[in-house]
Amino acid sequence: MIDVVVIGAGMAGLVSAQQLKQAGYSVLVVEKSRGLGGRVATRRLHNTWADHGACYLKLKGEFLSQFVELLSERQILTVWHDELPNSAPRYIAPEGMSAIAKFLAQGLDVLLNQRVIAIHPTSENTWRLTLESSNEELTAKAILLAIPAPQALMLLEPLGENLLGTDFLNNLRSVEFAPCLSAIAGYPKDSSPLPDWKDLTFADDPVLAWIGLDSSKRPHPQQPVFVVQSSANFAQLHLESSDLQPVGQQMLQQAAKTLALPWLDTPEWMQVHRWRYAFPTHPWQETVLSASTPLPLVCCGDWCGGNLVEGAMLSGLAASVAINNRLHQLTLTNVNFFKIFTF
Repeated sequence: MIDVVVIGAGMAGLVSAQQLKQAGYSVLVVEKSRGLGGRVATRRLHNTWADHGACYLKLKGEFLSQFVELLSERQILTVWHDELPNSAPRYIAPEGMSAIAKFLAQGLDVLLNQRVIAIHPTSENTWRLTLESSNEELTAKAILLAIPAPQALMLLEPLGENLLGTDFLNNLRSVEFAPCLSAIAGYPKDSSPLPDWKDLTFADDPVLAWIGLDSSKRPHPQQPVFVVQSSANFAQLHLESSDLQPVGQQMLQQAAKTLALPWLDTPEWMQVHRWRYAFPTHPWQETVLSASTPLPLVCCGDWCGGNLVEGAMLSGLAASVAINNRLHQLTLTNVNFFKIFTF
């Protein structure tokens, strides 16, 4: 018997899990992927690594500022120096942005590569969760779904409106996301001329949204590595493609042409990642979405408020409060979140 099962090891899930564990609950985090962090993601490949999700952090609120300060003190984050004077500092992780999630996951019980495929209430007044790979079942007093709303909907719809309520399911259905494709490309050491910029944003390009020289974040880069992110419309056109390599090549060709860097479309290697739920375009306006069920069930994520990393973390904190209010009402509100990491 577990007090709280958290589905999803992104920023919202890890923050809520830490807060609940600190208060005294038994918590288990279940993640379908092989890594932590959700879209705060790093891929290791070709003797290097690259951030193919969130590429840097910008300070937007007090909570994120405190968190970045803590990570900077631990030398997990550093400033990605900009050439432009008076530009707001952007923080990157030299060891990859997923280092942020690994820091948040300290001391937590996490099951990776485990997908929850079914949720059911039991006659013992608990939740039963079925895992795909092993057909193992978990039993919990409360469930916190820290995953994109469409994924949560697929899990919860079978429970029906009688249990979850029509409003709850309709609110979940109302959340919409824009997709994105990320191409990671490595080039020969003698590629030249390397640009004098670290990254560029494209406002109206039909194919491109952003490009960054990812290897400029690394302490001793072995070769130039770029990350190219597509526009939402381009991603939508190719979202269901079985082979994304030609799609990534098209993105590189567009970048080479637009930036007058002809060698950009001839990388030594390339990988493409599909982000089906990249950016909330129609978020839920509150910090959490809770079901009016006899058993606690709460949804959270960056789609609750829609403010990317900081929004996800604040949603995770709010979700831990919502779960605690439905369970044992332990001392939670007086917990200083950042004191968790004093060890």
